[in-house]
Amino acid sequence: MEKSNDILIPEFERLLKGGHMVEFIPRGVSMRPFIEGGRDKVILKTCKEPKVGIIVLARISGTYVLHRIYKIKDEQIILRGDGNLRGQEVCTFEDIIGRVVRMKGRGGKRKRLTKARIWRHTPTFIKWFVLKVYSKIIKLQNIFYED
Repeated sequence: MEKSNDILIPEFERLLKGGHMVEFIPRGVSMRPFIEGGRDKVILKTCKEPKVGIIVLARISGTYVLHRIYKIKDEQIILRGDGNLRGQEVCTFEDIIGRVVRMKGRGGKRKRLTKARIWRHTPTFIKWFVLKVYSKIIKLQNIFYED
C-alpha cells in the first residue's frame, strides 16, 4: 500500500528521533544507478553529522528528497541525486531527517554504500553513458520480471 510522503515522512522523523531505524522503498529515478525507485529498500537512521558522500533524506521547500550530500559550504548542504547530472538542492542540517545506512536490492540482497561514493568524482560524460545503458537494462529486466 502506497502512502503520501506528507503522512509517512513525519512518522519516519518521529521514529528516528526516538532512536529507531526506518526501512522503506523510495520512489523515483534520481538515485540511479545505485537506488532503483519502487524496487530497492533503504534503511535510515539519525544523521548526527552530515558528511560529503552520504545519502540523506531531507525536506526541501515542502517536499522530500533522498539524495547524496554533494558539498557542504558554511551552513548550506548541497544535495544531488546520483542520476541527476546537473540539478541540485540546497538545505541546512535542520532539514536533514535521516541518513541511509544500508541499501537492499532485488530479493533483499544487501548493496554496498561505498561503491556509490566514487560516482561523485566520475566525469559527467561517463555518468551519462552509464545511466543510458543502465536505463535500457532496467527496461529489459522489467519485461522479464513483470507479474
